[in-house]
Amino acid sequence: MKARAFRYVRPATIAEAFDAFAEAGGEASYLAGGHSLAPALALRLQAPDVLIDIAHIDALRGIALDGDRLRIGALTRHVETLTDPLIAAHAPLLRMAAPHVAHPAIRNRGTLGGSVALADPAAEFPAVMLAIGADMEIAGPDGHRRVPAEAFFLDLYQTALEPGELLVAFHVPVARPSHRWAFDEFARRRGDYAVIGAGLMLDMDGPAVAEARFAFLSAAATPVRARQAEARLVGRVLDGDAIADAQQALAGDLDPPDDERTPAAMRLHLARVLLGRLLGGLVDNAAVAA
Repeated sequence: MKARAFRYVRPATIAEAFDAFAEAGGEASYLAGGHSLAPALALRLQAPDVLIDIAHIDALRGIALDGDRLRIGALTRHVETLTDPLIAAHAPLLRMAAPHVAHPAIRNRGTLGGSVALADPAAEFPAVMLAIGADMEIAGPDGHRRVPAEAFFLDLYQTALEPGELLVAFHVPVARPSHRWAFDEFARRRGDYAVIGAGLMLDMDGPAVAEARFAFLSAAATPVRARQAEARLVGRVLDGDAIADAQQALAGDLDPPDDERTPAAMRLHLARVLLGRLLGGLVDNAAVAA
């Protein structure tokens, strides 16, 4: 199939993008990297009257420290999360996840904003934003607002973005020396959608866990926090018994999908294995550092 005919608009500012959306009567789609939108257009899953190319809006770019937050523009490309020194120093979980995203050709064009706004439950960056406690900066005709990651992902491919609004930037709490990070996923082949994946953040108080944030992908209709598993670690030394308790608690956190390729029970089993490996790796790294 081919995309239906549409009008192409390339605004230079956010305000111009909103004007173009309003002029189209809402029958418009925003284009950033295009790796999700282009296939949808070709299959006619989307058929807008107007395509608004936001890839040239400077206000959507840039990575900068803003107090105790790192502000990352929505047009930041996946490949930049691998190379930018500010992301490496202050948001290391993004850098850890980036090599798992598809393939180099897609990472060179795809944007963080596009990935998070699409909210594919099998995508890496939405789960990472949940794990690191990012705030989403959203712009609309009435101004800007911030939405925490916990309130941003509503359902399958549904977010807190209202029609015509743009995801402008991410505000990420900067990493502290007491933080520990880990990310990994199980996929049939490198670059395929993950069968299960997880991003972890621990805030350590000496040998004990002061705070834990676990976010899983491919485990539900949205990225999901494993709050019961997190609670099993808080206040405890990160050892084999604590890790085993967290693994067992995942049954209360995750209700994974059941399909013909991966039964739900298998996905939950792999989630436990993955959590054990990631936490075990943090224990090993702490031992080496000591």
